[in-house]
Amino acid sequence: MRQDAAIASQQLEQAKAATNEAQARVDEAQRLVDEAQRLRGENYISATELANRESNFALNQAALAAAQAMQKTAEEQFRRHELPAPFSGVISSKMTEAGEWVNRGDQVLELVALEPVRLDVNVPQEKFSDITLETRVEILPDALPSRKLSGKITALVPVSNAQARSFLVRIVIDSADATLLPGTSASAVLYLGGDERKGYRIPRDAVLRHPDGGRSVFIINENNQAHRRSVDVGSEDSDGIIITDGLTADDLVVVRGNEVLQENDEVEIVRDDKKRN
Repeated sequence: MRQDAAIASQQLEQAKAATNEAQARVDEAQRLVDEAQRLRGENYISATELANRESNFALNQAALAAAQAMQKTAEEQFRRHELPAPFSGVISSKMTEAGEWVNRGDQVLELVALEPVRLDVNVPQEKFSDITLETRVEILPDALPSRKLSGKITALVPVSNAQARSFLVRIVIDSADATLLPGTSASAVLYLGGDERKGYRIPRDAVLRHPDGGRSVFIINENNQAHRRSVDVGSEDSDGIIITDGLTADDLVVVRGNEVLQENDEVEIVRDDKKRN
């Protein structure tokens, strides 16, 4: 990566050209001195002429040394404009402008790795002990609802979020491609050992998630009133979510508009013809 290196590159090229010019002058001055020494030996030129050529040679040597020093300075300035990237990726933001001085440790840009794509998810504290590095994971990208990506748990962070009462699970997505970029939102399905017991499959939108990690649904009673009920969930995929505890076969579950419902709200049943498992 190079941070606004155009000016530094031009200065370096100018310094190299000046060095080459100074070297050519030294070479020519050396030739004239050699010629003068030969002619002086044959008494064709005066000692003063020889001394003048030797003095001009010394001056050109000094000019060459100055040009070489300027070239080294330009090379160092150019080198400081080049930042070796610790990994492959794309620059997502730039914190400096051309000509701005920075100190050691200052952040000049933000580099985002494209591979591997990592997903951090928070899981309820009561489920954290059931998760291992071998737990099967399925990724459901929000931008690609028809796709399911496999993933692997790489880290279980045993530090809880006190406010959400949840723990962090870090997942690396195996089959990530250019359509799944950093910053993309997605859901993760973790298949726990106890998720195979029988339950009722309902649409994912029917389940409300709470900051403490709990889940609930709204049930409609015989008076067409909504009541919130806490539920336990099992496995989850794009087809729905298994409710392992908290529902019965006769319950009517709200699957649309539940986010705005309040306890005891009266509702109108529009459609309830889906057969539950």
